[in-house]
Amino acid sequence: MMPLAIKALLSGLLIALISEIGRKLPTVGALVASLPLVSVLGMILLWRARPDAENMAIHAEATFWYVLPSLPMFLVIPALLRHGVSFWVALAAGCALTVALYLGMMHIGPRFGLRL
Repeated sequence: MMPLAIKALLSGLLIALISEIGRKLPTVGALVASLPLVSVLGMILLWRARPDAENMAIHAEATFWYVLPSLPMFLVIPALLRHGVSFWVALAAGCALTVALYLGMMHIGPRFGLRL
């Protein structure tokens, strides 16, 4: 298994690359950021650590359902910024909304048979 420091370095490099691309080409940076690179990398590392098809299926499906509550954040933040709200307040509001929606998904999802 890859040491934790190497995993962290690889993840950090992805974030740095996205921020550098976004600084020069905002829409291209957004495109790269929207790619499920972290999810794919996480699945690869999880598979290497525990090559279990059912475990991976549960992980991938749960990832799908947890992506949905994160999406409104990407509409709330720009809306707040365009209405003069400071970046840090808009970011905090977007994150707070996402946490609330995650909690809602965790509470409601299993009632609909979702394995979260």
